Amino acid sequence: MNGLLLLIIAVIALGLAYVLYGRFLARKWGINPARKTPAHEFEDGKEYVPTSPAVVFGYEFASIAGAGPINGPIIAAMFGWLPALLWLLLGSAFFGAAHDFAALYTSVRNKGKSIGYVIELYVGKTGKRLFLIFVWLFSILIAAAFADIVAGTFAGFDNAGASVQTNASVASTSCLFIAAAIGLGFLIRRRKASDLASAIIAIDLLIVCIVLGILFPLFLPKTAWLYIVFGYIFIASVLPIWVLGQPRNYLNSFLLIAMIVAAFIGVVFTSPTIAIPAFTSFKVSNSYLFPGLFITIACGAISGFHSLVVTGATSRQISSEKYMLPISYGAMLVETLVAILALIAVGSLAHGGVLPKEAPPVVFARAVSGFLHQLGLPNQVSFTIVSLAVSSFVLTTLDTVARLGRLSFQELFSIDDEERGTQNPVFHILKSKPATAVFTLLPAYLLAIVGYQNIWALFGAANQLLAALTLIACTMFFKKTGRRIVMLLIPTIIMLAVTFSSLALSIRDKVILLWQNKFNIAVDGLQMGIAILLLVLGILVAISCTVKLLEKDTDLQSADSLPERTTG
Repeated sequence: MNGLLLLIIAVIALGLAYVLYGRFLARKWGINPARKTPAHEFEDGKEYVPTSPAVVFGYEFASIAGAGPINGPIIAAMFGWLPALLWLLLGSAFFGAAHDFAALYTSVRNKGKSIGYVIELYVGKTGKRLFLIFVWLFSILIAAAFADIVAGTFAGFDNAGASVQTNASVASTSCLFIAAAIGLGFLIRRRKASDLASAIIAIDLLIVCIVLGILFPLFLPKTAWLYIVFGYIFIASVLPIWVLGQPRNYLNSFLLIAMIVAAFIGVVFTSPTIAIPAFTSFKVSNSYLFPGLFITIACGAISGFHSLVVTGATSRQISSEKYMLPISYGAMLVETLVAILALIAVGSLAHGGVLPKEAPPVVFARAVSGFLHQLGLPNQVSFTIVSLAVSSFVLTTLDTVARLGRLSFQELFSIDDEERGTQNPVFHILKSKPATAVFTLLPAYLLAIVGYQNIWALFGAANQLLAALTLIACTMFFKKTGRRIVMLLIPTIIMLAVTFSSLALSIRDKVILLWQNKFNIAVDGLQMGIAILLLVLGILVAISCTVKLLEKDTDLQSADSLPERTTG
């Protein structure tokens, strides 16, 4: 298969998905540009901040991308390029982008509240508590894994003690990004800079930071970087979003888009050959095509983490409902394009159908820098820049998940206070910003130290279960407000089937190990326990929501009015 042909097919399919299906959803659900959004209604200068759509798009895209659209397709290529391609295109158009759009729409129509609020509205406080605990634990796992990954990409010395120039340059540039982002944030917020002026300044700052980072690399060991990274995300999670999180993600979005453009140009002009079969087998390395493919490729097709971003942050920055479609549905499709480029990258480095053995981010960086080298760019420079972009993917997601984990913990201790109209002094301390940040990031740090790998195998299932639960909540909201639900109901059923099958297979494998006396209580026991908890949680929430869906509409009152006519 030719990589250029595959890219052309993907671009056409994604473009048609936005124009046809995305706009179809917007018409059916009812977008009202005249309606005041939560960002305006509850503006507080901290979480609720009306923001330029260009800045919000940059924040959204940089937050959701992470390493997922690179890791997933490269790993899933073991099944062949065709299954991965089909799931990326169909999954993003009808599952992932619809999921992100529905979650954002639901949150905006519910005062910028989280999915937990919607579950409380229709299921009850117990359902909300279970969901918030799940989100908090999920955030801890992501924070632990991504902090460890970032510290590894910043480490200036390898295991033998030799210096690593690329890592040190990436670390130095990333630190400069943070300082530049703070200045950019004050410029956008205080000086009311236009989108054009902000974009020009952001690009200039990027170039300066990259040049200085390459010229002045920062050599520190991984252990030191782990401390620094956790200290940074603690600060980022408690500061008002416009000070650091929003401008940093906006700044990084230009780097990420530049990487996509560079990879796109590289594929166009080098036309690489995809040296892996279209399809290999339904079972590869003890993993089945179903549900393995759909768990492995999350970001790029559908990811529950996206719902946390759009409902925990993005919905509170939207200045007009007319921007919801491009910022949610559109950003998801751009992420899918990254995943397609990752699939082409791994295929171009394969030899005789054998996939490269390096870690997925290294595979992607090596392939893209190889494309650019053929166009005349020095290999070391291109590899450093692409590695920087990949690292930025991860760090921007880390910024966001730290804030979302804090907000989930904070909301968990606000339930009873809201009900009584008073504040318990202990809960008041527990739900303060510094305390909730510590309660989220301290266990994440400890997990990063002791080894998050012991439970990382279940991350994919947990992520897709979160997507399924989000779809259930959105389906309930849509039904109770008189909107069509078939476009959400079908993905919900399929994702529940995927998640429950994956968890059931994981439990079965552990039972087999136990039967064969090969069961490691510290690793296998932990994984089996978490898998059972996830499966039980998913089933309980699914049953509770199904019962509510079958109730008559008059039984519940919605926070939103019946659908309005589309005015834009």
